[in-house]
Amino acid sequence: MDDVFSIVPLWKLIGAIVVFVCVYIFIILEKMNRAVLAISGAVLMVLVGIVDTQDAYTKHIDWQTIFLLIGMMLIVTVTKKTGLFQYISVKAAQKVRGNPIKVLLMLSTITAIGSAILDNVTTVLLIVPIIFSITRILKVKPMPYLIAAILMSNIGGTATLIGDPPNIMIGTSTHLNFNDFIINLGPPVLLTMIAALVMLWLIYKKDFAVNADRVEELMKIDASSYLTDKVLLIKCLVVLSLTLIGFVLHSVIHIEAAVIALAGATILMLIGTKGHEIEGVFRSVEWVTIFFFAGLFILVGGLKDVGVISFLATKVLELTAGNETFTSMLILWVSGIASSTIDNIPFVATMIPLIQDMGAQMHLADPNMLNPVWWSLALGACLGGNGTLIGASANLVVAGMAEREGHKITYMGFLKIGAPITFVSLVICSIYVFIVYH
Repeated sequence: MDDVFSIVPLWKLIGAIVVFVCVYIFIILEKMNRAVLAISGAVLMVLVGIVDTQDAYTKHIDWQTIFLLIGMMLIVTVTKKTGLFQYISVKAAQKVRGNPIKVLLMLSTITAIGSAILDNVTTVLLIVPIIFSITRILKVKPMPYLIAAILMSNIGGTATLIGDPPNIMIGTSTHLNFNDFIINLGPPVLLTMIAALVMLWLIYKKDFAVNADRVEELMKIDASSYLTDKVLLIKCLVVLSLTLIGFVLHSVIHIEAAVIALAGATILMLIGTKGHEIEGVFRSVEWVTIFFFAGLFILVGGLKDVGVISFLATKVLELTAGNETFTSMLILWVSGIASSTIDNIPFVATMIPLIQDMGAQMHLADPNMLNPVWWSLALGACLGGNGTLIGASANLVVAGMAEREGHKITYMGFLKIGAPITFVSLVICSIYVFIVYH
């Protein structure tokens, strides 16, 4: 693909790169709202003709992600009115007697497991309200727990076929099944999770102090007193349970996760929300996050249209010269770095056919010999999401929810934590892939 840019006008190529880089720089500088920046860049690409209007709507914006987000935000908003999250928070904190470190471990484990069996976004939408409830009770800073939720959602989602969209794409393209992902990706994910928690403890250990009076006060709280609307609670639990079951079975029942989420939200608003409350429920949607995603999808789509992503992916494969070990290592690190800065879905979509072509050119007698490369792609693409604040959908959702509560997660603030942890994660995965597969 040396002539990957030959059919693209030079002005489009330069324009797409300049717009994307400028928007990215302004996002890092945090001088303007990131949603406004992303939408501005997307609109500019469409106005000057870099991205076709129809393509922007039909090809680039991932409506599945958008509607999944909206559906789950609506469900969480209605459920919050029952006091369920406060109840879970108090019970959980009492279980570990208010120990901040144990609370972090407990919430991190729940987030990782939830992200492995659901999707990252759904998990953080459910866990963040619990984090705020617990930290309010203990009067500790919520930031360590919010950062942990982001990191663990991306790490946990790496372990299974359904945990992260790149894994679903790889699995459907290679016929690797659920057990294959668990067996091959479970060990490095567990090691990465442990390393990340240790690093978080080292970074935030001064913030894990709680007043003994707060613990005593916590243990006296009657958790059931938070359950203010038992009828609505039952309705929410039924709808939430059916929605989660639908997520787990979506590949069997052939209904997309976004449709399941919207169906659950619609049913819950019909049976659990009064007419005058509907507008308030819709206002609770993190529209800043939604519009940021829409703009970002179009920006990355512009890079894909002019061939930038395909060009980079092709050059990565050319450098390996057919060496499986080198290929695995390079795919792992390039995927990790790329997924920290651009959406991993179009990147993985581009890499899959290129890796398949490489396997055909290598004339492998056993197709399974290419599996280490697939595992490297999955590990890099999923774990790379922890590198920056815009590296994964869950990151932005948590940041949006945190900002509404008055706790802003800045790009540079997250980068100082996420980048080192991502680096250590990729090192661990490199060692694992090298020892196990080569």
